[in-house]
Amino acid sequence: MTKRDIGKEILDGIQDIKDFKAGKKNLVVRELKEPEAPQVIRGKLKLSQSAFAGLMGVSLRTVQDWEQGRRKPSGPALALLRIAEQKPDVFLQLR
Repeated sequence: MTKRDIGKEILDGIQDIKDFKAGKKNLVVRELKEPEAPQVIRGKLKLSQSAFAGLMGVSLRTVQDWEQGRRKPSGPALALLRIAEQKPDVFLQLR
């Protein structure tokens, strides 16, 4: 395994941004789709609200609020919902 040069990687990244702004380079952009509603994902996984909350690392109340539309998942919760939706077998291994 080769040793990483973090300083060089940062400088290369800054140069990439400068080249992009100057029209010399295209950057790779990925758009993430919104996952299905939490209750749909939970239903496909056949989990109770309590079990789903435990795997998501949130309170039961938070899952209930998502499912009632009082709150929307954000940040890491959205990432976990994408994993639960796209790779349910991986998500269920968290047990």
